[in-house]
Amino acid sequence: MNKLPLSRRETALALGALAASPALAKSTRIDWRALAADVKAEMKWAWSQYRERAWGKDDFLPVSGGNKSFPLKSSHLGLSLIEAMDTLWVMGLDAEFADALAWVKANAVFDVDGEVSVFETDIRLVGGLLSAHHACGDPVLLAKARDLADRLLPAFDTPTGMPYRYINLRTKAVRDPATNPAETGTHIAELGTLSKLTGNRKYYDAAKRALTAMFERRSKIGLLADKIDVRTGDWLSRRATIGPPSDSFYEYCWDGWQLFGDAGCKAMYDTLTAAIVQHQVQHAGGHVWFVDVDFETGKTLSTEQDELASFYGGLLAQGGAEATGAAYTRAWARVQAKYGILPEGYDYATGKPTYLTNSLRPELADAAFNHWLLDGRDEWRMLGRTHYLNMKRWNRTKYGYTDLADVVTKRQADHCPGYWWSEQMKYYYLLFSDTPRFDYKRNYLSTEGNVLLGFKR
Repeated sequence: MNKLPLSRRETALALGALAASPALAKSTRIDWRALAADVKAEMKWAWSQYRERAWGKDDFLPVSGGNKSFPLKSSHLGLSLIEAMDTLWVMGLDAEFADALAWVKANAVFDVDGEVSVFETDIRLVGGLLSAHHACGDPVLLAKARDLADRLLPAFDTPTGMPYRYINLRTKAVRDPATNPAETGTHIAELGTLSKLTGNRKYYDAAKRALTAMFERRSKIGLLADKIDVRTGDWLSRRATIGPPSDSFYEYCWDGWQLFGDAGCKAMYDTLTAAIVQHQVQHAGGHVWFVDVDFETGKTLSTEQDELASFYGGLLAQGGAEATGAAYTRAWARVQAKYGILPEGYDYATGKPTYLTNSLRPELADAAFNHWLLDGRDEWRMLGRTHYLNMKRWNRTKYGYTDLADVVTKRQADHCPGYWWSEQMKYYYLLFSDTPRFDYKRNYLSTEGNVLLGFKR
């Protein structure tokens, strides 16, 4: 489990010299470290607002100063605080990190009679605790991550090995067998890391079994549909998509290889990606897009694009399809240039948004960061810079950063999701800072932006 393949940056060095572009010439005038300092200052300010008004609460409401619980319906687990910890650490906000650590050690208790999403709780809370442990080494963080994972693990006890969607943290009662690739397969990074740190393979084995069970049910043309029954293994839909609710399944097939050297995971990634590229790529207006298709016939079902899929170009580049991945990311960059902030839904065939909201989404910044780790092109730094400055212009509000209700009018909502603390603020800082606290050659960030490999103490 400890063997690691060639790192993303080491792989990129074999690709040859960097190509010149106008963006590269323009970017030479950017003071990247000053921009990183600005990101850090914004994080510090937003954290102070959260600290004062919503300390220990799950999601912050930065317009009103309120809060709301997630993933439980009526009580808080400290979601935003836990998600922020490794971002605070890598930025050198050590007093803030210590404050958060003290809260977790005193207050993070998961013996709660309440139902949670297995997927969300694993990637966000188990992952957040593990990344904070990676940052500072405190054994209490590892113990709490293990306790929480043990409360989730009974959901995987199904005839197929694919987990139920929901579980009660105290009673272990499960609910909703109708699930999807992302919620089935996005576990191996967190649970595998837990196995590595504890020496107990049960976590890794449960995650790998679920990942494999989904893969083995692919169609004859190699595609996965987006809804399945975990009790029978029967498909409940026909749509194949790289967007939700399938997106991070493909990411974690690759991640099982990158993080643990699991050749079986790489074989799954390669097989599924080949089918996706063969059956779902469409070219329009000089751009590459991925359409939703029937998973058995390959027939196009929709040209609508989900913003959450904009991460996929970076993943394709990681897997070796650099040209296709870069083309897809550039297609989304053009949409960003048009609206400033990406709409949640966009139809490339009509050139119009299908959903006008944006929930402080990090996916395009994620793609830019992964491209940059691979080839070092300042084009991707510039894309991340635009993403950050546009967010600062339109999402900043009285007490922090908030969703947009309308990307055209830039009307704000009132919600800062927990992943904002873990994802884009970290991507920006790592893109701009060249911080010595991060190993840019050998690293791993989860689908939630949690650093499980690469911190340098």
